Amino acid sequence: AKAEKIGCCGWLLAGLSYLVALFTFPVSLLFCLKLCCSISYKFVACCAGSHFCDNVPQVVQEYERAVIFRLGRLISGGAKGPGIILVLPCIESYSKVDLRTVSFDVPPQEVLTKDSVTVSVDAVVYYRVNNATVSVANVENAHHSTRLLAQTTLRNVLGTKNLAEILSERESISNSMQDVRLPVQLQRAMAAEAEADREARA
Repeated sequence: AKAEKIGCCGWLLAGLSYLVALFTFPVSLLFCLKLCCSISYKFVACCAGSHFCDNVPQVVQEYERAVIFRLGRLISGGAKGPGIILVLPCIESYSKVDLRTVSFDVPPQEVLTKDSVTVSVDAVVYYRVNNATVSVANVENAHHSTRLLAQTTLRNVLGTKNLAEILSERESISNSMQDVRLPVQLQRAMAAEAEADREARA
């Protein structure tokens, strides 16, 4: 998303925010570097306002990126970090995005196969965010959406396969598929069929 011009009022607010940031920067830097004790925090919070102390300098870790909005619009330059970033009080807000690989278990899904057999399948999913700006600006909750997409994709893919294909091509279908649970009656029927085949060969 491309940042748009904020107009005269926006520049005026930005200038005032820079002045506030300049005056509160020494105190905010102490908070950022964790050099103040709890007594000084209470004193400064009463004098300068805790909102300024929380919002001016922020530390972004190596594995994080900060997406900053100024007056509700994305600022130019994309996501910021790693390092110390300056967030202007009152007119800017930010959201941190973790770029590390995240894993989660897909809860067991009841899947109707192509040959009308109901099986319970669970899986594990690994994913990572490549574009922090898109994950914040285009999706309300990227992590929750990824979980729902994984469940839907698992059901859709296995719904196009026969039971025999799921059991025999488990690795090629999905490396992250953990377990396939068959109904008890079907397990007994398959065991009886296998026993009958062994007796016939004997």
